[in-house]
Amino acid sequence: MNSTDTIATALVNRVPHIVLLYWVIKIASTTLGETGADMFSMTYELGYGETILLFMGLFIALLALKLLMRRYEPVTYWLTFTATAIAGTAISDFIDRTLGLGYASGSALLIVLLITILALWYWHQRSINVEVITSGSTEIYYWMAFLIANTLGTAAGDFVADQLGLGFADSAMLFTGSLVVIALLHYFTKTSGVLLFWLAFVLTRPFGATFGDWLTKPLDHGGLAFGTVGASAFFLIILIIAVFREARLERSGKHISELD
Repeated sequence: MNSTDTIATALVNRVPHIVLLYWVIKIASTTLGETGADMFSMTYELGYGETILLFMGLFIALLALKLLMRRYEPVTYWLTFTATAIAGTAISDFIDRTLGLGYASGSALLIVLLITILALWYWHQRSINVEVITSGSTEIYYWMAFLIANTLGTAAGDFVADQLGLGFADSAMLFTGSLVVIALLHYFTKTSGVLLFWLAFVLTRPFGATFGDWLTKPLDHGGLAFGTVGASAFFLIILIIAVFREARLERSGKHISELD
């Protein structure tokens, strides 16, 4: 892509470029999704159903605003993303615990749903490119896939930490190692970038979920007992700082130059 094409694409693009800062913000957001959902559903005793309704409503409202904007704007984008992260955690817990499907069955169901939405996306658009989205219809597929992937990530994290018995700290280390392997494949092999993106996207979610649980759960449950409110506030601060940095980069056009 030459400089002219890059600038033209950036002017109409609705989503961020996939650079290192994207993953920093994504991990902060997904970890906040875990601690935030637990804070509302358990600490504040709102319950899974009410938490789902609250944050799905917020997600739909933010998505409607996002679609109207027709361009990438960091604050609106990451607010929308964080709403999917919190809603996804509550949906996963509702499926696994309230409905009683369990972590393995819940994860399997969500894998099927994610593959289905990606297949529909590809069938209608002939692409599942996540770095250049220029139409509202494509962006709807994008956000539906993200919501399901965030929900799947929570279920997978709970499956590994609880059902397989690895615990929160060891599970977080396992997912960290998996992400390192994906990064090495990206930089040193010709493995499909689209495949590696979706693997990394799904796996950063259980990393955030297990890391968040490790920080917030009581000591007798393998956690550090920092509490959901304190942990959520900590990751919210990180998220705000990182998004502010992202907004400055977008205004300066530095993300565009990174693609040249």
